[in-house]
Amino acid sequence: MSKAVAILGAGESGIGAAILGKKLGMEVFLSDAGIISAERKVILEQEGIAFEEGGHDRERILSADLVVKSPGIPDTVPFVVEISNNNIPVISEIEFAFRHIESDARVIAITGTNGKTTTTLLTYHLLKTAGLKVALGGNVGVSLAKLVAEGGYDYYVVEVSSFQLDGIVQFKPDVAVLLNITPDHLDRYNNDFQAYVASKFRIVENLTQDECFVYCADSVPVTKEIAKRNIDASLFAVSTTKGPKWQAFVDNDHLIFDYKFKKEGVKHKIPVSEVSLIGKHNMINAMCAVLSALTMGVTINAVLKGLKSFVNAPHRLELAGKIGGVKYINDSKATNVDSVFYALEGINEDIVWIAGGTDKGNDYEPLLDLVTTKVKALVCMGVDNAPLINAFSGVLKDIVEVQSAEAAVMAAHQFASKGDVVLLSPACASFDLFKNYEDRGDQFKAAVKSFSQSKTMQV
Repeated sequence: MSKAVAILGAGESGIGAAILGKKLGMEVFLSDAGIISAERKVILEQEGIAFEEGGHDRERILSADLVVKSPGIPDTVPFVVEISNNNIPVISEIEFAFRHIESDARVIAITGTNGKTTTTLLTYHLLKTAGLKVALGGNVGVSLAKLVAEGGYDYYVVEVSSFQLDGIVQFKPDVAVLLNITPDHLDRYNNDFQAYVASKFRIVENLTQDECFVYCADSVPVTKEIAKRNIDASLFAVSTTKGPKWQAFVDNDHLIFDYKFKKEGVKHKIPVSEVSLIGKHNMINAMCAVLSALTMGVTINAVLKGLKSFVNAPHRLELAGKIGGVKYINDSKATNVDSVFYALEGINEDIVWIAGGTDKGNDYEPLLDLVTTKVKALVCMGVDNAPLINAFSGVLKDIVEVQSAEAAVMAAHQFASKGDVVLLSPACASFDLFKNYEDRGDQFKAAVKSFSQSKTMQV
Protein backbone atom coordinates (compact mmCIF):
# COMPACT_ATOMS: atom_id res chain seq x y z
CA MET A 1 0.00 0.00 0.00
CA SER A 2 1.42 3.40 -1.00
CA LYS A 3 2.23 5.94 1.66
CA ALA A 4 -0.24 8.84 1.91
CA VAL A 5 1.34 12.28 2.17
CA ALA A 6 -0.62 15.51 2.69
CA ILE A 7 1.02 18.78 1.73
CA LEU A 8 -0.06 22.06 3.29
CA GLY A 9 0.55 25.09 1.08
CA ALA A 10 0.83 25.48 -2.70
CA GLY A 11 3.90 27.68 -2.78
CA GLU A 12 7.22 26.72 -4.35
CA SER A 13 8.03 24.23 -1.59
CA GLY A 14 4.55 22.68 -1.60
CA ILE A 15 4.50 22.14 -5.35
CA GLY A 16 8.00 20.69 -5.25
CA ALA A 17 7.10 18.30 -2.44
CA ALA A 18 3.98 17.20 -4.32
CA ILE A 19 5.99 16.48 -7.49
CA LEU A 20 8.57 14.50 -5.52
CA GLY A 21 5.92 12.54 -3.63
CA LYS A 22 4.19 11.66 -6.89
CA LYS A 23 7.46 10.50 -8.44
CA LEU A 24 8.09 8.29 -5.41
CA GLY A 25 4.72 6.59 -5.92
CA MET A 26 3.06 8.11 -2.88
CA GLU A 27 -0.61 8.99 -2.60
CA VAL A 28 -0.30 12.79 -2.67
CA PHE A 29 -2.91 15.34 -1.62
CA LEU A 30 -2.13 19.07 -1.61
CA SER A 31 -4.28 21.48 0.40
CA ASP A 32 -4.12 25.27 0.53
CA ALA A 33 -6.33 27.46 2.71
CA GLY A 34 -5.96 30.26 0.15
CA ILE A 35 -6.31 30.43 -3.61
CA ILE A 36 -3.83 28.49 -5.76
CA SER A 37 -2.50 30.39 -8.77
CA ALA A 38 -3.65 29.27 -12.21
CA GLU A 39 -0.07 28.46 -13.18
CA ARG A 40 0.39 26.13 -10.24
CA LYS A 41 -2.99 24.48 -10.80
CA VAL A 42 -1.84 23.59 -14.31
CA ILE A 43 1.30 21.95 -12.89
CA LEU A 44 -0.73 19.94 -10.37
CA GLU A 45 -3.21 18.83 -13.04
CA GLN A 46 -0.43 17.84 -15.44
CA GLU A 47 1.22 15.79 -12.69
CA GLY A 48 -2.10 14.16 -11.76
CA ILE A 49 -1.90 15.43 -8.19
CA ALA A 50 -5.11 15.79 -6.16
CA PHE A 51 -5.51 19.22 -4.60
CA GLU A 52 -7.94 21.62 -2.95
CA GLU A 53 -8.00 25.36 -2.23
CA GLY A 54 -9.92 27.71 0.02
CA GLY A 55 -9.87 25.39 3.01
CA HIS A 56 -8.71 22.02 4.33
CA ASP A 57 -10.34 18.58 4.09
CA ARG A 58 -9.54 17.78 7.70
CA GLU A 59 -10.58 14.15 7.56
CA ARG A 60 -8.42 13.41 4.52
CA ILE A 61 -5.39 15.22 5.92
CA LEU A 62 -5.75 13.59 9.33
CA SER A 63 -5.72 10.19 7.63
CA ALA A 64 -2.32 10.84 6.01
CA ASP A 65 0.85 9.03 7.06
CA LEU A 66 2.94 12.18 6.75
CA VAL A 67 2.32 15.93 6.45
CA VAL A 68 4.73 18.27 4.65
CA LYS A 69 4.10 21.85 5.77
CA SER A 70 4.92 25.09 3.99
CA PRO A 71 7.56 27.13 5.87
CA GLY A 72 5.12 30.03 5.90
CA ILE A 73 2.71 28.14 8.18
CA PRO A 74 3.67 28.43 11.87
CA ASP A 75 3.74 25.31 14.03
CA THR A 76 1.28 27.03 16.38
CA VAL A 77 -1.60 27.11 13.86
CA PRO A 78 -4.42 25.12 15.54
CA PHE A 79 -4.82 22.66 12.66
CA VAL A 80 -1.07 21.92 12.62
CA VAL A 81 -1.21 21.33 16.38
CA GLU A 82 -4.16 18.99 15.85
CA ILE A 83 -2.24 17.04 13.20
CA SER A 84 0.72 16.62 15.55
CA ASN A 85 -1.57 15.59 18.40
CA ASN A 86 -2.85 12.82 16.12
CA ASN A 87 0.71 11.46 15.99
CA ILE A 88 1.13 12.35 12.33
CA PRO A 89 4.69 13.55 11.61
CA VAL A 90 4.81 17.14 10.33
CA ILE A 91 8.02 18.00 8.49
CA SER A 92 9.36 20.70 6.19
CA GLU A 93 9.91 20.30 2.48
CA ILE A 94 13.72 20.33 2.83
CA GLU A 95 13.44 17.44 5.28
CA PHE A 96 11.16 15.55 2.89
CA ALA A 97 13.56 16.15 0.01
CA PHE A 98 16.63 15.19 2.01
CA ARG A 99 15.12 11.83 2.94
CA HIS A 100 14.95 10.95 -0.76
CA ILE A 101 18.11 12.55 -2.10
CA GLU A 102 20.65 10.36 -3.95
CA SER A 103 22.79 8.53 -1.40
CA ASP A 104 26.07 9.72 -2.94
CA ALA A 105 24.98 13.34 -3.51
CA ARG A 106 26.59 16.12 -1.44
CA VAL A 107 24.61 18.93 0.15
CA ILE A 108 25.79 22.43 1.10
CA ALA A 109 23.20 24.27 3.21
CA ILE A 110 23.53 27.98 3.93
CA THR A 111 21.62 30.05 6.49
CA GLY A 112 21.96 33.33 8.38
CA THR A 113 19.92 36.47 8.91
CA ASN A 114 21.76 38.45 6.22
CA GLY A 115 23.85 37.44 3.22
CA LYS A 116 22.61 33.91 2.66
CA THR A 117 21.37 34.49 -0.90
CA THR A 118 24.67 36.05 -1.99
CA THR A 119 26.65 33.23 -0.36
CA THR A 120 24.40 30.55 -1.84
CA LEU A 121 24.64 32.01 -5.34
CA LEU A 122 28.42 32.37 -5.10
CA THR A 123 28.89 28.84 -3.76
CA TYR A 124 26.78 27.47 -6.59
CA HIS A 125 28.75 29.55 -9.11
CA LEU A 126 32.09 28.26 -7.81
CA LEU A 127 30.97 24.65 -8.15
CA LYS A 128 29.31 25.26 -11.50
CA THR A 129 32.33 26.96 -13.06
CA ALA A 130 34.45 24.07 -11.78
CA GLY A 131 32.39 21.79 -14.01
CA LEU A 132 30.44 19.94 -11.32
CA LYS A 133 26.86 18.69 -11.72
CA VAL A 134 25.35 21.07 -9.19
CA ALA A 135 21.82 22.27 -8.44
CA LEU A 136 20.80 25.57 -6.84
CA GLY A 137 17.68 25.74 -4.74
CA GLY A 138 15.85 26.10 -1.46
CA ASN A 139 14.87 29.53 -0.22
CA VAL A 140 16.64 31.15 -3.18
CA GLY A 141 14.43 29.73 -5.93
CA VAL A 142 13.55 26.19 -6.98
CA SER A 143 12.57 23.94 -4.07
CA LEU A 144 14.99 21.22 -3.02
CA ALA A 145 12.22 18.65 -3.44
CA LYS A 146 11.68 19.59 -7.08
CA LEU A 147 15.44 19.35 -7.72
CA VAL A 148 15.57 15.91 -6.10
CA ALA A 149 12.62 14.84 -8.24
CA GLU A 150 14.53 15.96 -11.35
CA GLY A 151 17.62 14.03 -10.27
CA GLY A 152 20.94 13.89 -12.06
CA TYR A 153 22.83 16.16 -9.66
CA ASP A 154 25.94 15.29 -7.68
CA TYR A 155 25.83 18.45 -5.54
CA TYR A 156 22.99 20.53 -4.09
CA VAL A 157 23.63 24.08 -2.86
CA VAL A 158 20.63 25.11 -0.78
CA GLU A 159 19.65 28.34 0.97
CA VAL A 160 17.65 27.48 4.06
CA SER A 161 15.61 29.75 6.32
CA SER A 162 14.88 29.35 10.02
CA PHE A 163 11.27 28.49 9.12
CA GLN A 164 12.49 25.59 6.96
CA LEU A 165 14.91 24.41 9.66
CA ASP A 166 12.08 24.33 12.20
CA GLY A 167 10.67 21.30 10.39
CA ILE A 168 13.75 19.09 10.07
CA VAL A 169 14.41 15.72 11.69
CA GLN A 170 17.19 13.96 9.76
CA PHE A 171 18.48 16.82 7.60
CA LYS A 172 22.27 16.62 7.61
CA PRO A 173 24.18 18.66 5.02
CA ASP A 174 27.79 17.80 4.20
CA VAL A 175 28.63 21.47 4.70
CA ALA A 176 26.51 23.70 6.96
CA VAL A 177 27.15 27.45 6.73
CA LEU A 178 25.88 29.93 9.35
CA LEU A 179 26.69 33.52 8.39
CA ASN A 180 25.28 35.61 11.23
CA ILE A 181 22.29 36.02 13.51
CA THR A 182 20.60 39.34 14.22
CA PRO A 183 17.03 39.98 15.47
CA ASP A 184 14.55 39.13 12.71
CA HIS A 185 11.22 37.30 12.36
CA LEU A 186 10.83 37.51 16.13
CA ASP A 187 7.04 37.60 15.80
CA ARG A 188 7.33 33.94 14.73
CA TYR A 189 9.35 33.15 17.86
CA ASN A 190 7.24 34.88 20.56
CA ASN A 191 9.67 37.84 20.47
CA ASP A 192 12.29 35.51 21.95
CA PHE A 193 15.65 36.09 20.26
CA GLN A 194 17.14 32.96 21.83
CA ALA A 195 14.39 30.88 20.23
CA TYR A 196 15.36 32.35 16.85
CA VAL A 197 19.04 31.55 17.55
CA ALA A 198 18.09 27.97 18.42
CA SER A 199 16.14 27.70 15.18
CA LYS A 200 19.16 28.76 13.12
CA PHE A 201 21.38 26.29 14.98
CA ARG A 202 19.17 23.39 13.99
CA ILE A 203 21.33 23.30 10.85
CA VAL A 204 24.08 21.58 12.90
CA GLU A 205 22.01 19.26 15.10
CA ASN A 206 22.65 16.10 13.04
CA LEU A 207 26.24 16.79 12.01
CA THR A 208 29.06 14.36 12.78
CA GLN A 209 32.85 14.53 12.39
CA ASP A 210 32.38 13.69 8.71
CA GLU A 211 30.61 17.00 8.03
CA CYS A 212 31.81 20.63 8.07
CA PHE A 213 30.39 23.61 9.92
CA VAL A 214 31.45 26.99 8.51
CA TYR A 215 30.49 29.98 10.64
CA CYS A 216 31.15 33.69 11.08
CA ALA A 217 33.29 34.27 14.17
CA ASP A 218 32.41 37.98 14.07
CA SER A 219 28.76 37.31 14.94
CA VAL A 220 28.50 37.43 18.74
CA PRO A 221 25.20 35.48 18.95
CA VAL A 222 26.78 32.74 16.82
CA THR A 223 29.97 32.42 18.89
CA LYS A 224 28.04 32.59 22.17
CA GLU A 225 25.82 29.71 21.08
CA ILE A 226 28.76 27.64 19.83
CA ALA A 227 30.42 28.00 23.25
CA LYS A 228 27.34 26.40 24.83
CA ARG A 229 27.24 23.44 22.47
CA ASN A 230 29.24 20.34 21.68
CA ILE A 231 29.20 20.37 17.88
CA ASP A 232 30.70 17.20 16.42
CA ALA A 233 31.45 18.60 12.94
CA SER A 234 34.77 19.92 11.67
CA LEU A 235 34.61 23.64 12.52
CA PHE A 236 35.71 26.41 10.15
CA ALA A 237 35.68 29.89 11.69
CA VAL A 238 35.66 32.90 9.35
CA SER A 239 36.51 36.47 10.35
CA THR A 240 37.29 39.89 8.88
CA THR A 241 40.20 40.20 11.33
CA LYS A 242 43.43 38.22 11.57
CA GLY A 243 43.54 35.65 14.33
CA PRO A 244 45.20 32.31 15.11
CA LYS A 245 41.85 30.67 15.87
CA TRP A 246 40.33 31.35 12.46
CA GLN A 247 40.46 29.04 9.46
CA ALA A 248 39.78 31.93 7.07
CA PHE A 249 40.28 35.66 7.63
CA VAL A 250 41.11 38.98 5.97
CA ASP A 251 44.65 40.33 6.30
CA ASN A 252 46.33 43.13 4.31
CA ASP A 253 43.71 43.09 1.53
CA HIS A 254 43.91 39.32 1.14
CA LEU A 255 41.62 36.45 2.03
CA ILE A 256 43.73 33.98 3.98
CA PHE A 257 42.80 30.30 4.24
CA ASP A 258 44.84 28.27 6.69
CA TYR A 259 43.35 25.06 8.05
CA LYS A 260 43.54 21.30 8.26
CA PHE A 261 40.98 19.14 6.49
CA LYS A 262 41.05 15.36 6.42
CA LYS A 263 44.45 15.51 8.15
CA GLU A 264 45.95 17.63 5.38
CA GLY A 265 47.11 21.20 5.79
CA VAL A 266 45.59 23.72 3.39
CA LYS A 267 46.94 27.23 2.78
CA HIS A 268 45.71 29.73 0.20
CA LYS A 269 45.96 33.50 -0.21
CA ILE A 270 43.50 35.37 -2.45
CA PRO A 271 43.73 39.14 -3.12
CA VAL A 272 40.49 40.96 -2.23
CA SER A 273 40.76 42.57 -5.66
CA GLU A 274 40.02 39.14 -7.18
CA VAL A 275 36.56 39.14 -5.53
CA SER A 276 33.76 40.82 -7.50
CA LEU A 277 31.84 41.77 -4.33
CA ILE A 278 31.97 44.97 -2.23
CA GLY A 279 32.31 45.32 1.54
CA LYS A 280 33.58 43.48 4.62
CA HIS A 281 30.37 41.52 5.01
CA ASN A 282 30.78 40.22 1.47
CA MET A 283 34.31 39.06 2.32
CA ILE A 284 32.68 36.87 4.97
CA ASN A 285 30.22 35.61 2.36
CA ALA A 286 33.06 34.98 -0.11
CA MET A 287 35.21 33.10 2.39
CA CYS A 288 32.29 30.89 3.42
CA ALA A 289 31.59 30.10 -0.23
CA VAL A 290 35.27 29.40 -0.96
CA LEU A 291 35.59 27.08 2.06
CA SER A 292 32.45 25.23 0.97
CA ALA A 293 33.88 24.77 -2.52
CA LEU A 294 37.35 23.73 -1.34
CA THR A 295 35.95 21.08 1.03
CA MET A 296 34.02 19.70 -1.93
CA GLY A 297 37.29 19.23 -3.82
CA VAL A 298 37.16 22.30 -6.09
CA THR A 299 40.70 23.43 -6.97
CA ILE A 300 41.97 26.86 -6.00
CA ASN A 301 42.41 27.77 -9.67
CA ALA A 302 38.75 26.99 -10.34
CA VAL A 303 37.80 29.03 -7.26
CA LEU A 304 39.76 32.05 -8.52
CA LYS A 305 38.08 31.80 -11.90
CA GLY A 306 34.65 31.66 -10.26
CA LEU A 307 35.33 34.60 -7.91
CA LYS A 308 36.27 36.84 -10.84
CA SER A 309 33.25 35.98 -12.98
CA PHE A 310 30.53 36.01 -10.31
CA VAL A 311 27.64 38.44 -10.71
CA ASN A 312 25.49 38.85 -7.58
CA ALA A 313 21.69 38.82 -7.51
CA PRO A 314 20.05 42.18 -8.31
CA HIS A 315 19.46 44.86 -5.64
CA ARG A 316 22.46 43.84 -3.52
CA LEU A 317 25.17 46.53 -3.89
CA GLU A 318 24.52 46.34 -7.63
CA LEU A 319 26.16 48.90 -9.93
CA ALA A 320 23.25 50.67 -11.62
CA GLY A 321 25.36 53.01 -13.74
CA LYS A 322 28.09 55.63 -13.84
CA ILE A 323 27.37 59.26 -14.72
CA GLY A 324 30.03 61.96 -14.83
CA GLY A 325 32.44 59.93 -12.75
CA VAL A 326 29.79 59.17 -10.10
CA LYS A 327 28.82 55.54 -9.43
CA TYR A 328 25.16 54.79 -8.70
CA ILE A 329 24.71 51.67 -6.57
CA ASN A 330 21.41 49.86 -6.04
CA ASP A 331 21.22 48.21 -2.62
CA SER A 332 17.43 48.15 -2.41
CA LYS A 333 17.51 44.77 -0.63
CA ALA A 334 19.01 46.55 2.41
CA THR A 335 15.74 46.85 4.33
CA ASN A 336 17.27 46.93 7.81
CA VAL A 337 19.93 48.93 9.66
CA ASP A 338 22.45 46.06 9.75
CA SER A 339 22.44 45.76 5.96
CA VAL A 340 22.94 49.51 5.54
CA PHE A 341 25.81 49.42 8.03
CA TYR A 342 27.59 46.84 5.87
CA ALA A 343 26.99 48.89 2.72
CA LEU A 344 28.29 52.15 4.19
CA GLU A 345 31.25 50.38 5.78
CA GLY A 346 32.23 48.69 2.53
CA ILE A 347 32.33 51.80 0.32
CA ASN A 348 35.50 53.88 0.49
CA GLU A 349 34.33 56.87 -1.57
CA ASP A 350 32.24 59.81 -0.35
CA ILE A 351 28.58 58.84 -0.37
CA VAL A 352 25.31 60.51 -1.23
CA TRP A 353 22.90 58.24 0.58
CA ILE A 354 19.32 57.57 -0.55
CA ALA A 355 17.27 56.01 2.25
CA GLY A 356 13.75 55.77 3.58
CA GLY A 357 10.46 53.97 3.15
CA THR A 358 8.28 52.25 5.69
CA ASP A 359 10.24 52.56 8.92
CA LYS A 360 10.31 49.42 11.12
CA GLY A 361 10.96 51.31 14.32
CA ASN A 362 14.65 51.43 13.38
CA ASP A 363 17.39 52.42 15.77
CA TYR A 364 19.76 54.42 13.54
CA GLU A 365 22.40 55.03 16.22
CA PRO A 366 24.74 52.27 14.92
CA LEU A 367 25.00 54.23 11.65
CA LEU A 368 25.90 57.63 13.14
CA ASP A 369 29.69 57.27 13.02
CA LEU A 370 29.67 55.95 9.45
CA VAL A 371 27.27 58.64 8.29
CA THR A 372 29.35 61.35 9.97
CA THR A 373 32.58 60.24 8.29
CA LYS A 374 31.37 58.98 4.92
CA VAL A 375 28.04 60.57 3.94
CA LYS A 376 27.95 64.08 2.45
CA ALA A 377 24.17 64.28 1.90
CA LEU A 378 21.00 62.29 2.63
CA VAL A 379 18.11 61.97 0.22
CA CYS A 380 15.02 60.73 2.07
CA MET A 381 12.75 58.78 -0.29
CA GLY A 382 9.52 58.01 1.51
CA VAL A 383 6.09 59.19 2.59
CA ASP A 384 7.14 59.74 6.21
CA ASN A 385 10.79 60.78 6.49
CA ALA A 386 10.64 62.09 10.06
CA PRO A 387 12.56 59.16 11.65
CA LEU A 388 15.49 59.60 9.25
CA ILE A 389 15.53 63.38 9.54
CA ASN A 390 15.39 63.23 13.33
CA ALA A 391 18.20 60.69 13.43
CA PHE A 392 20.66 62.46 11.14
CA SER A 393 19.87 66.18 11.15
CA GLY A 394 22.47 66.62 13.87
CA VAL A 395 25.32 65.23 11.75
CA LEU A 396 24.29 66.17 8.19
CA LYS A 397 23.54 69.66 6.93
CA ASP A 398 22.23 68.49 3.54
CA ILE A 399 19.01 66.47 3.84
CA VAL A 400 16.23 66.59 1.25
CA GLU A 401 12.93 64.77 0.86
CA VAL A 402 11.57 63.15 -2.31
CA GLN A 403 8.77 60.72 -3.16
CA SER A 404 9.97 58.94 -6.30
CA ALA A 405 13.06 57.19 -7.62
CA GLU A 406 13.39 59.77 -10.40
CA ALA A 407 13.37 62.64 -7.95
CA ALA A 408 15.86 60.81 -5.72
CA VAL A 409 18.36 60.41 -8.57
CA MET A 410 17.95 64.05 -9.59
CA ALA A 411 18.44 65.24 -6.00
CA ALA A 412 21.46 62.99 -5.42
CA HIS A 413 23.08 64.34 -8.57
CA GLN A 414 23.00 67.84 -7.12
CA PHE A 415 25.17 66.74 -4.18
CA ALA A 416 27.50 64.26 -5.91
CA SER A 417 30.93 65.11 -7.32
CA LYS A 418 33.23 63.11 -9.57
CA GLY A 419 34.55 60.10 -7.64
CA ASP A 420 31.55 59.91 -5.30
CA VAL A 421 29.02 57.12 -4.89
CA VAL A 422 25.25 57.57 -4.89
CA LEU A 423 23.99 54.72 -2.76
CA LEU A 424 20.38 53.54 -2.56
CA SER A 425 20.40 51.60 0.72
CA PRO A 426 17.01 52.29 2.30
CA ALA A 427 17.09 50.65 5.78
CA CYS A 428 13.30 50.49 5.43
CA ALA A 429 10.58 48.46 3.76
CA SER A 430 9.37 49.71 0.39
CA PHE A 431 5.62 49.51 0.64
CA ASP A 432 4.88 53.22 1.00
CA LEU A 433 5.93 54.09 -2.57
CA PHE A 434 6.70 50.76 -4.26
CA LYS A 435 5.33 47.21 -4.61
CA ASN A 436 8.41 45.66 -2.99
CA TYR A 437 12.17 46.11 -2.74
CA GLU A 438 12.62 44.72 -6.27
CA ASP A 439 10.26 47.33 -7.69
CA ARG A 440 12.11 50.04 -5.76
CA GLY A 441 15.46 48.86 -7.11
CA ASP A 442 14.15 48.50 -10.65
CA GLN A 443 12.70 52.00 -10.62
CA PHE A 444 16.01 53.35 -9.28
CA LYS A 445 17.95 51.62 -12.05
CA ALA A 446 15.51 52.91 -14.66
CA ALA A 447 15.85 56.44 -13.27
CA VAL A 448 19.64 56.22 -13.40
CA LYS A 449 19.49 55.00 -16.99
CA SER A 450 17.05 57.74 -17.99
CA PHE A 451 19.11 60.42 -16.27
CA SER A 452 22.29 59.11 -17.93
CA GLN A 453 20.65 59.32 -21.35
CA SER A 454 19.43 62.85 -20.71
CA LYS A 455 22.91 63.94 -19.65
CA THR A 456 24.36 62.38 -22.83
CA MET A 457 21.83 64.21 -24.97
CA GLN A 458 22.73 67.48 -23.26
CA VAL A 459 26.36 66.95 -24.20
